[in-house]
Amino acid sequence: MTVNTYEPAQYPMFYFIGVTTGSSSIMKVFPKWSEALGIEAGIKGIDFPPNDSPEKFREVVRFIKNDPKSLGALVTTHKINLFKSCRDLFDKIDPYTEILDEVSSISKSGRTLIGHAKDPITSGLSLEAIVDDEYWQRSGGQLLLLGAGGSSLSLTLYLHEKALKGGDVPSKIIVNNRSTKRLEEMQAIHKKIDMQIPVSYHLTPDPWDNDKIVGTLTTGSMVVNATGLGKDRPGSPLTDAVVFPENGIAWDFNYRGDLVFLDQANDQKAGQNLTIENGWVYFIYGWTRVIAEVFHIDIPTSGPELDRLSRIAGDAN
Repeated sequence: MTVNTYEPAQYPMFYFIGVTTGSSSIMKVFPKWSEALGIEAGIKGIDFPPNDSPEKFREVVRFIKNDPKSLGALVTTHKINLFKSCRDLFDKIDPYTEILDEVSSISKSGRTLIGHAKDPITSGLSLEAIVDDEYWQRSGGQLLLLGAGGSSLSLTLYLHEKALKGGDVPSKIIVNNRSTKRLEEMQAIHKKIDMQIPVSYHLTPDPWDNDKIVGTLTTGSMVVNATGLGKDRPGSPLTDAVVFPENGIAWDFNYRGDLVFLDQANDQKAGQNLTIENGWVYFIYGWTRVIAEVFHIDIPTSGPELDRLSRIAGDAN
């Protein structure tokens, strides 16, 4: 359901701010999760076209801030524009929001409005669900991120922090993007935090350019589709001629759409001994971390309870 006017909520309400929220799986999943978690609240979608006016974002953030029964929101697509438009409306922001200049979650503590950037946490949890604790050291693999947007940047921040703690990380991170601006923004943030893992940045306006770099990866490397191609827009950042790294991992941040990237990887699964992952785990972590924050409840990041929520979500689709 899409909100068109901001009337005071009649019962506790959780919002999903995006572009086409009505088609998201969460509209079916959240009612099932809320029942399982003992949450008495509804969910409503609020849709804006990309790059909508700052005043539209300010209007919805003011509404959530001032309406007693509006508890918070998950934000997709508009994370950067919404925060830049509404920074002064937040009473508190978390450290990742400070670095990334974006919010993916809005919560309240009493009358205090809090902005969170959850993607470094959710992308990191998702990665750890795919690789074991010594995978990178054992394989010597590299990480190739196709796309330099917020999800890719968030994953690099997670790995940077893990490297600071002496954890197992890729030998190198390679970032490809079809335009220069995102690469420059990522590079500036990496310089600011003194990135602890070697990173190379590549302008790749054509899928053939991505193919070439995939072909240089070491055995055991991971290739991530973080472009939105296959979900927001049809297609893949690679061509069908790409050769994935032997014993590697192909991970698509998407879990719905035409998922061409995953089709390309599946065609080479046996020949290259590939492990293939879609974005379902990312979806689960992304939503459960925000729900835990907004409703001030504990949702484990592993174990039987998370497995139960994942099964409920799967059954609801």
